[in-house]
Amino acid sequence: MISVKQEVRTSHANTPLSPLEEFQQILRESVSKLNYTQSAYELLKEPVRFLSVQIPVRMDNGDIKIFTGYRSQHNDVIGPTKGGIRFHPEVTPDEVKALSGWMSLKCGINDLPYGGGKGGVVCNPRELSFEELERLSRGYVRAISQVVGPTKDIPAPDMYTNSQVMAWMMDEYSRIREFDSPGFITGKPIVLGGSYGRETATAKGVLYTLQLVSELKNIPVDQMKIIIQGFGNVGSYLANFLYEQGAKIIGVSDVLGAIYDERGIDIPYLMGKRDSFGTISNLYRNTITNKELLEKECDVLIPAAIGGQITIENVNRLHADIIIEAANGPVTREASKILQKKGTLIVPDVVANAGGVIVSYFEWCQNNQGYYWDEELVDQRLKEKIQGSFKNVYETSKRYRVDMKAAAYIVGVKKIAEAARFRGWID
Repeated sequence: MISVKQEVRTSHANTPLSPLEEFQQILRESVSKLNYTQSAYELLKEPVRFLSVQIPVRMDNGDIKIFTGYRSQHNDVIGPTKGGIRFHPEVTPDEVKALSGWMSLKCGINDLPYGGGKGGVVCNPRELSFEELERLSRGYVRAISQVVGPTKDIPAPDMYTNSQVMAWMMDEYSRIREFDSPGFITGKPIVLGGSYGRETATAKGVLYTLQLVSELKNIPVDQMKIIIQGFGNVGSYLANFLYEQGAKIIGVSDVLGAIYDERGIDIPYLMGKRDSFGTISNLYRNTITNKELLEKECDVLIPAAIGGQITIENVNRLHADIIIEAANGPVTREASKILQKKGTLIVPDVVANAGGVIVSYFEWCQNNQGYYWDEELVDQRLKEKIQGSFKNVYETSKRYRVDMKAAAYIVGVKKIAEAARFRGWID
């Protein structure tokens, strides 16, 4: 058995764990629970490969600005690494490393032939023109082109990147390699080899997860009061899907603030008014903060923005019986333990938000085959994957008497460790 105390520190209010430390803490718990050797933990606690790059970009005013970018490849024991690229001013190496580790688990949980990857560029897309954004996107691909490719590492969209950014990146990679490479990247426009259903995949996956929770708790979706933090790609589509199913969305937010109305919010109106960054709070005068929104009473709380939103500082002020992690790492480990004691059901990110990587896998398959599926088939196969992985993790949590997050790690780690043993990488 491996003791958590040997290496991973615990969180305190003034010194919260970094995303990578959060990942390593739960990883160590899971490796211990499985009675694996120290080598299994050592193999998975850090990425096998991490690249930091400097990207020179000529700005519209003629100046050259240097941007920092990262690409983390967590583990390629099963197959090529896979994961999104985020453009955000607060991207850090630890965050990117942790996200690649979580992606490895998602792939393992959903039986995808990948390891986890993740990329990021430290920038504020709101401050870039369309042309500057294109030059940055192409520059990032040039900087990482030696370590990525359809059989090495396959990028995808993430926070503040979209199908247009993926199209520029695919075009730049194809120019470098001197042949068309649609399978190099996923999340592309349909006309460039993208898959139907990719844009809404993560939101659909969260929806299917919530439907299973509805059955477990015997609470119909159309009787739920739901708060969604974040109104970007995931949060907005999810809010719309739930609205169509009759759920009452009583709170939503963006980076600037939050809207709360216990009578319910007109989601179709917001869908028509949001900008490309999901901003909607500027349409209203009486807004509240994101922090205040999290503490409002509801049946289901869905953090769909950024990590580290629910901590030991605010956990005791939450009033939700169900939390579904649509974002990556929104609930810290210490906070989740407190919520578990209170009887709160938390569906972890590596289960709930896996829809994006699942449909990205479908897109990669379609690119490799040259045969493309209709949206109905994509949706059917996505639902099968999500429901199967949810049930597996839920049953594992009962078998090992742990919460769903620990159970998800157990399921994901098992697959990676088995492959590593066959290769002779670990004992």
